[in-house]
Amino acid sequence: MTGPAPWAFAEPWGGRGWVTDIDGPVHWIDFGGEGDAPPIVFVHGLGGSHLNWSLVGRALAQGRRAVALDLRGFGLTPGFPRSTTIRANVRLVNRFIATVVKEPAVLVGNSMGGVISVLQTHNNPDSVAGLVLVDPALPPTSTRPDLRVAAMFMTYMTPGVGELYMRFAQSRMSSRQLVQRMNDLCFGDPSRADAKMLDASVAMTEERRRIPGKEQSFLNASRSLMRFLARGDRYRDILKGLQAPVLLISGDVDRLVPIALARQVAAANPAWDSVFLTGVGHTPQLETPGAVVDAVTDWLARTPTIAGK
Repeated sequence: MTGPAPWAFAEPWGGRGWVTDIDGPVHWIDFGGEGDAPPIVFVHGLGGSHLNWSLVGRALAQGRRAVALDLRGFGLTPGFPRSTTIRANVRLVNRFIATVVKEPAVLVGNSMGGVISVLQTHNNPDSVAGLVLVDPALPPTSTRPDLRVAAMFMTYMTPGVGELYMRFAQSRMSSRQLVQRMNDLCFGDPSRADAKMLDASVAMTEERRRIPGKEQSFLNASRSLMRFLARGDRYRDILKGLQAPVLLISGDVDRLVPIALARQVAAANPAWDSVFLTGVGHTPQLETPGAVVDAVTDWLARTPTIAGK
């Protein structure tokens, strides 16, 4: 069952909101588009939402449909009391493709959404026509992590401490401060942030304050992600076994996923296409949306199985 969403945060960028019952309400955005090419499904990262794709959604809805869902526990899709682990959100994406999209899709996943998109492609290959990984979370190696990022995830992983930190941040920081903190972490150059997108993100962060259990939903997803990444050999084997065409896009000043990791994965998978963006951080679809649109559009046009007619 699907009905119009009561929110309109993505409307300025041509996104129309819907809510579908998939074992509970799931919020998603339709950026329009039509044609015979496989549709695009955007999958956001940890702490993200459908808004992460609003600056590129309409531009990529050319000759194909383009939609973005809010994962369980994020954006406007409630989590508690349902699971928000990686595996639970893979199941959600699988059911979303089956019930809403209804045909094999090109998954475009950022950060944690990249992991979820990889696992969906691995588990249900017939549901995925192509895969775009935008600064995906990758298995760690001996590469030295950013100290701020390492400390942040150590806090999230520690029982009790993570919960205390999340409650403190929610109670002591304004919605605009929370959004700005995220941009400072994810952008190579925070001054590139789109002002209208900042305002929309602040408004949605304010709306999310009403969602019960959102802090625990975030921590459960974060802990699940860290446990999965710790199984580096298994993850690398899954990446090597992907049969769908893959485009990897990574910013070379990403603080969360060092560019060295992206280059290693690209070298280990020479059949993939790779684009490395200079001076760009963890969310290039927000920081340099034009570069992401150009890279994805070019790749789609050059890939016969997903180019359309």
